[in-house]
Amino acid sequence: MSSSARPAVRPSNPNFSSGPCAKRPGWTLEALADAALGRSHRAKIGKTKLQDVLDRSRALLGLPADWRIGIVPASDTGAVEMALWSLLGARGIDMLAWESFGEGWVTDVTKQLKLADVRVMKAPYGELPDLAQVDFARDVVFTWNGTTAGVRVPNGDWIPDDRQGLTICDATSAVFAMDMPWSKLDVVTWSWQKVLGGEGAHGMIVLSPRAVERLETHKPAWPLPKIFRMTKGGKLIEGIFKAETINTPSMLAVEDQLDALKWAEQAGGVSALIARSEANLAAFEPWVAQSGWAAFLAKDPKARSCTSICLVVKAPFFTKLSPDDQAAAAKKIATLLDKEGVAYDIGAYRDAPPGLRVWGGATVETADIQALLPWLDWAFAQVEAEFAAKV
Repeated sequence: MSSSARPAVRPSNPNFSSGPCAKRPGWTLEALADAALGRSHRAKIGKTKLQDVLDRSRALLGLPADWRIGIVPASDTGAVEMALWSLLGARGIDMLAWESFGEGWVTDVTKQLKLADVRVMKAPYGELPDLAQVDFARDVVFTWNGTTAGVRVPNGDWIPDDRQGLTICDATSAVFAMDMPWSKLDVVTWSWQKVLGGEGAHGMIVLSPRAVERLETHKPAWPLPKIFRMTKGGKLIEGIFKAETINTPSMLAVEDQLDALKWAEQAGGVSALIARSEANLAAFEPWVAQSGWAAFLAKDPKARSCTSICLVVKAPFFTKLSPDDQAAAAKKIATLLDKEGVAYDIGAYRDAPPGLRVWGGATVETADIQALLPWLDWAFAQVEAEFAAKV
């Protein structure tokens, strides 16, 4: 039995959503006071701010000088779709999927683009596919961190430097929180609303020289919408990577991203952000180890995410419940904590096994994770009293 006593200490910030994520510590609306509102993003002030986002992002991430970085429409989803529709079709493809977003990219490639030479390598929630089976003579599409499963690739050692195909990596819940081996990645995408806690709707895309070469030498067999086009006349549209965005960005969101990037610099850079995220995962580990009811969804500690921390219920009574009752019980835990103002938006993703998902990215304070843990026990005790009688 978990403790049914109401904890005395609450998290200072109850925002544990996996996207949009918690704002950086100390954030207020005053951070947006210098936004170029009512001004064109093509004007000098707009382009200067957009270029500042690119320059600060490049410097923080340590991108190689010849890697392009650009701001694109429609969040991480738009950035991934842009890469898939623009780059694939030149050779066979290995698709890796171990959670819902990876599954979505599989659907796009097999059912929308309808490419024939596709190998799909899947693993259930909580596990990784066998990375040793990936063929790098082919293009490879994968998520670095499965946001809805709490499972990440442990490193980039499985990716060879002498690969023939491109590596296309959805890293939206990994960039700024995990070590990215840029030399092994040809396309990397993310969104502002994840690790840095920015606002939604804007995506980022990084292209290696090999990816640029593919863009300039391969013409897809299908028409491309304007927001996906990165070439014109067989040449890269360099303006996309020099603050000339394809469509109109929100200058309010741009200002917010600049604030987040400046905070990241002041916090100590990417290494410090990684340490903050890893500390949040580490805070969970002793609690899970002694818990009589909670377990990590990710089975292998080396593949366990430090941003999207996913938990399942292992209590004996819970495993005997019907699938519908399991989902209802897990939802009740999240609902109780929401009503208490202790933790918002921590229910498991709708396609994932019933459980909880707590964001542990760099904008979340470890002290708030530590304050949350007794509340998880409290909420489970309430649910156990209600649902154990059903078995």
